[in-house]
Amino acid sequence: MALTCAGLSLLTACANVIPACTAKTSPPSSELRNTKWELVRWNLTPNAQGEVRTRQIPQGDNSNPIQIQFDTNGERLSGSTGCNRFTARINEDARGFTLDQIASTKIACTPQRMELENDFLYELNDYRSIVRNGDQLLMIGADREVLSFIQKNNQAK
Repeated sequence: MALTCAGLSLLTACANVIPACTAKTSPPSSELRNTKWELVRWNLTPNAQGEVRTRQIPQGDNSNPIQIQFDTNGERLSGSTGCNRFTARINEDARGFTLDQIASTKIACTPQRMELENDFLYELNDYRSIVRNGDQLLMIGADREVLSFIQKNNQAK
């Protein structure tokens, strides 16, 4: 446990998203069932000097935020890229869960939004670990990019 916390601290310390050591790394998908999350921060891979850069992302209800939602059966993840809807199948084993069969609608958006959407879907496909700490969810990619989500109310607005 201490080694996991130390590794996460090194990975995310410069990103200002340090999860508590009580945070669960790769929690079972059953703990995420019927939860909804909004992307609030996207940390890019550290540069050569070790500095973490953030990617600008639209936030809030009027800016078409990027959101993910785990279904009630723990079998699917779906959501919005801010332009298109997507869905993915959840596969779980002893090490955690992975996503596959990612599919999305194909509505045309601005070139900047399409680039953001493509990069987001790539990160979903390429994440290596997930950390939950209460209402915060971190998806850490193989490339060390960190997607930081906050839990949202599942009720329709």
